[in-house]
Amino acid sequence: MSTESQPVSDRKGNIEQRHQETAADVVPPNLKLYIGGEWTTSSSGETFETRDPTTGDSLATIQAGNHEDIDRAVEAAWTAYDETWSDYTAADRQRVLEEIADRVEENKEQFALLETLDNGKPISESRVDMELVADHFRYFAGAVRVNGGETIPSGGDSQHVQTIAEPYGVVGQIIPWNFPLLMAAWKLGPALAAGNCSVLKPAEETPLTVLKLMDEVDDVLPDGVVNVVTGFGPEAGEPLATHPDIRKLAFTGSTEIGKQVMAQAAENVHDVTLELGGKSPLIIYPDADLDKAVNTTITAIFYNTGECCSAGSRLFIHSDIKDEFLDALASTAEDLVIDDPLLEETTLGPKVTEEQAQNTLEYIQEARDAGADFITGGDVPDDEALEEGSFVSPTLIDNIDHDNRAVQEEIFGPVQEVFEWTDYEKMIELANDVDYGLAAGILTNDLTKAYQTAKDIEAGTIWVNQYNSFPAGQPFGGYKESGIGREIGYEALADHYTQTKTINVALE
Repeated sequence: MSTESQPVSDRKGNIEQRHQETAADVVPPNLKLYIGGEWTTSSSGETFETRDPTTGDSLATIQAGNHEDIDRAVEAAWTAYDETWSDYTAADRQRVLEEIADRVEENKEQFALLETLDNGKPISESRVDMELVADHFRYFAGAVRVNGGETIPSGGDSQHVQTIAEPYGVVGQIIPWNFPLLMAAWKLGPALAAGNCSVLKPAEETPLTVLKLMDEVDDVLPDGVVNVVTGFGPEAGEPLATHPDIRKLAFTGSTEIGKQVMAQAAENVHDVTLELGGKSPLIIYPDADLDKAVNTTITAIFYNTGECCSAGSRLFIHSDIKDEFLDALASTAEDLVIDDPLLEETTLGPKVTEEQAQNTLEYIQEARDAGADFITGGDVPDDEALEEGSFVSPTLIDNIDHDNRAVQEEIFGPVQEVFEWTDYEKMIELANDVDYGLAAGILTNDLTKAYQTAKDIEAGTIWVNQYNSFPAGQPFGGYKESGIGREIGYEALADHYTQTKTINVALE
């Protein structure tokens, strides 16, 4: 019997039972703060619930860390750095990172199931995330051996000038809820490779896979090298950002919060890297392959339920193919399987929380109030079995003013606005007419056009005839209000987790 033909009550019951049984198998036993290699309760004794966005049920009780816990974590990190980690050679750090990658690979199915329970993304996407997590740790394990300084010609034989790359010591790292463990790997990989210790704060919505990671690698990392303080932004995030003994801060999240973090870090003149919001254009030329363009567009906006900072949320489609393309795109979007994300066939899961779902629906309503046309979607799924979850239907919006708030601001959901173009210069002007500059996509069979368009777009990452590809080693970061610095690539290690020391030696 197909799920569609089952009674609603049976389907709902099956979903709840499936999630309860999976949670019993994969939720880790240690859910406390991880400080100095020990599992410990918050100094305040306060806790909060992390909830399953599919069923609304509580998954686990989590410690609500505060400034005292951040102080303890920073102290533990400095103790580890001074007494242990700073003595580890590049080869030692390489072995540690390789072992972390091994542990993720050995437990990747459990990690994936846990990520789906806590975040809501389809299990097929969670598995891809876990493969990337292991690959990123392995990439930085290799990069350890090539990170160094250089000898600088001094113009004479009387002196020798060289630079060396040194770690900061202890860094603070704050990660978001949309790719919980992958964002942790993006942060921890280069930080540990460079020789730093870390105090990491995961998003309060999705702390479980990071806590499981620490449980799995507890015997791999020396005590205090990585410390995890769960909690909320004002109580745990802000004390981390303003802590005087943190030498560098890395944050991924919204531009609004990123600005606050930057101001907080400035109090102690801390170096920062910020990977922030986006409102990325996806530009389709009339010569693009129709089927491939449709599939790429689906990936650009509906992958991870649109909860991607790089999502191609503004579609610029050439007038010559607009009608045909949108018919095919709408048909494909309507065929997406919105269901329990633990099912293999599901392609669109719930948003991470009900609050995030309501935020997306508010933007949709604003577009509707402005008289925009809805090609498809614009509501919640008509499926009573999913009514307890934070679901939003895939939505395509046409005939909306580019100055509308729903266009200018990051919705962070499965919503894409469509703009028809014929004049190249006007299209580029609109493509760049947002405060963000994180990413963009170009679909065309003419690579000359693709390169020219890529140069004209104000964004840090440009995908050509593909979208949302994040191989380890590819630098990722934004222009304008989309952030400062780069992640994933070697630049993260060399430019953002080490300090340059110049040594000038007189030889005579």
